[in-house]
Amino acid sequence: MHFLSSVLENYIANNSENEPEVLKELTRETHLKVIQPRMLTGHFQGRVLSMLSKIISPIHILEIGTYTGYSAICLAEGLRKNGKLHTIDVNEELSHIQRKYFEKSGFADKIDAHVGDALDIIPKLDVTFDLVFIDAEKRSYPAYFEAALKKTRPGGIILSDNVLWSGKVIEPLNPKDVATKVLLDYNKNLKDDPRVETVLLPIRDGLTLSRVL
Repeated sequence: MHFLSSVLENYIANNSENEPEVLKELTRETHLKVIQPRMLTGHFQGRVLSMLSKIISPIHILEIGTYTGYSAICLAEGLRKNGKLHTIDVNEELSHIQRKYFEKSGFADKIDAHVGDALDIIPKLDVTFDLVFIDAEKRSYPAYFEAALKKTRPGGIILSDNVLWSGKVIEPLNPKDVATKVLLDYNKNLKDDPRVETVLLPIRDGLTLSRVL
C-alpha cells in the first residue's frame, strides 16, 4: 500500500533537507549489489532520523538492524563529540559495504558494528542508551523492545520502524501472516505500556516514537 502518491513523496523530499552525497552513493550501490534495496531508509526518513538525533543530542545510540548502513549514518549525525553508535545485524556479508560508507561519511570512529543476534549482544553492552532505532526482524520486535528498554535511560527515545507494514495492519489478517499479527499486538502494547509514552508517526512505512518514563 502506498500511503502517499509518488508525486507528493517527491515534493516532501524536495522541500526537506538535501540528502548527503555519501548517502546518495550508498543508495546507488545498494540497489546495484544488494537484495531487497527497498529496505533502505531513504532520503526523507533519513533526514527525519538525522533531525531527531540532532534534537536529542545523544551520547549513546543503539541500532538494531544495520542493513547497508544508511540509517546508522543518519543517526550518527546527531551524536555528541564523545558519542558512540552501536549497530547490530545478523548478516556478515553486508559488513564490507557498511565499513566503506562509514569511512566515507566520516563517522567510522563513532560507529561500532556488531554481527550476530541482537538479543545476545544487547545485554553484553555496558552502555545506557539515549536513542534506540529498531528496524530488524518484525517477529522479534517485542523481544528487541524489551531488551532495548532495559538499556535506555529515562527520557530516552526508542524508535520502531515499519510499524504500518505496507498497510497490512489495517487489512483483514491472514492467519498465516505471523509478522503482521506480531506488529498489530506490538503497536497496541506500546500504546498501552505504562513504561513509555508513544506516538505513531505516518512517516514512510510507519515510525513509532516511544519516550521512556
